Amino acid sequence: LDTLRHSTSHVLAQAVLGLWPGATFAIGPSIADGFYYDFSLPDGATFSEDDLERIEGRMREIVKADQPFIRSELGPDDARVLMAQHPYKREIIDRVTSGDASGMEAEADGGNSVSFYRNTDEFVDMCVGPHVPSTGRLGHFKLMKVAGAYWRGDEHQPMLQRIYGTAWA
Repeated sequence: LDTLRHSTSHVLAQAVLGLWPGATFAIGPSIADGFYYDFSLPDGATFSEDDLERIEGRMREIVKADQPFIRSELGPDDARVLMAQHPYKREIIDRVTSGDASGMEAEADGGNSVSFYRNTDEFVDMCVGPHVPSTGRLGHFKLMKVAGAYWRGDEHQPMLQRIYGTAWA
């Protein structure tokens, strides 16, 4: 169930980044009853509850496309280049590869490589995995609400937009 929920969070990120050009993403773990993903939208924009239906529609298109989750690994320098437009991902790479990975174990492995999962040529996310084999294995999900969340739970860090959802087998 955790794998299914986390895989669904990747589809959420893929949908949001496709619908909001210039958006960036932070983390998207599974949680007790579902998942969430944190985003920063361009020009200080925020999500509204009305956006959830549109995002879900795009997610259903991604699920229907049955895109494979393909794992790969890159060295830290290449990983930083791949995530050049995503400052939160770069921070994770920097901290994990410098040995300062406290609290980031689920986001990236330490050491000489960083793992990624790619669904399409356009979408790739940094992640230790695992994931379901393809997006077609998903489908029973619902986006629940929008909230604000400080990066790393620190009020001195930027406020991100969090979308919560639930997913079931």
